[in-house]
Amino acid sequence: MRAREPDRRSVLLGAAAAVVGGLTACGRGGVPDLPELVIATGPPGAVYREIGAELAEVLGRRMPETDVRAVESGASLENLRLLASGEVQLGLASLDAVTAAEVTEDEDLSAIGRVYDSFLHLLVMADSPVRELADLEGLRVSLGAPDSGTEFTTTRLADAYGLAMDTVLLNQADSADLLSRGEIDAMLSLTGIPTPAIASLALRRTVRLIDLGDAADVLAETYPEAYFPASIPATTYEGVPTTRTLSIPNLLLCRDDLDDDLAYLVTDTLFTRASQLAATRPEAAQINVRTGISTGDVPLHPGAVRWYRDNKPI
Repeated sequence: MRAREPDRRSVLLGAAAAVVGGLTACGRGGVPDLPELVIATGPPGAVYREIGAELAEVLGRRMPETDVRAVESGASLENLRLLASGEVQLGLASLDAVTAAEVTEDEDLSAIGRVYDSFLHLLVMADSPVRELADLEGLRVSLGAPDSGTEFTTTRLADAYGLAMDTVLLNQADSADLLSRGEIDAMLSLTGIPTPAIASLALRRTVRLIDLGDAADVLAETYPEAYFPASIPATTYEGVPTTRTLSIPNLLLCRDDLDDDLAYLVTDTLFTRASQLAATRPEAAQINVRTGISTGDVPLHPGAVRWYRDNKPI
């Protein structure tokens, strides 16, 4: 089994007690009164980490008596485990990871809503011989951070194509750094656009995105509920033209035992404060009520359902 970072989970100690001890009480004005609300986000250089931090800040302003904080994680797979264990109350995850039977079995999780879509990046340096997915055969490639949605999706993609790569598991920031220094041949990253680590690298060095249009068709045909053909626009990264790829919806998840009023407040904050989130993270501009209920096979939390019914029929 792959070793974890030794201190990551220790940061989260105590959150489980907050879930048990504080979710049913409400403060003034119907705002749930609890000591702590923890959001599992993602690794350095990832959109999950940044948008999760912004959401925590906005929620904190609405819940002044609660310590609302975002914590770093490996991303989707680790977030699902942290939610299931009660160490966090909210977490971001990609839809394909959530709906995979081996991930969701025996876990009582539901959705606040669909947040934004992630796009699969296959990034190489300008002088790389890689021109298509098959060219990764035998090369040293980062498949994303351990326990991330990138690892889940790219492993599924590699299996579909029978690719044998020399793989490493690195977050976006470390992947971009090693790619620029020639220590890996390519990096795969499933993330919102623009992703900070890739945008920063593209400003310093000339990079290329590899067309993944065929891969998108293969995965969309096999898993039509989770993958959708898409393109990364030419305006996303400096010097990089429009590139075909696949997109995957991201969900804000919670535990089923989250207090209904708290779930209602989180849903309200997510959708009525989206413009505040978008001021620092452009992905948040995708957050809207019309798509928020599109969570695939993942059920909405009753508190979220109540908010949607109050604001838009579902």
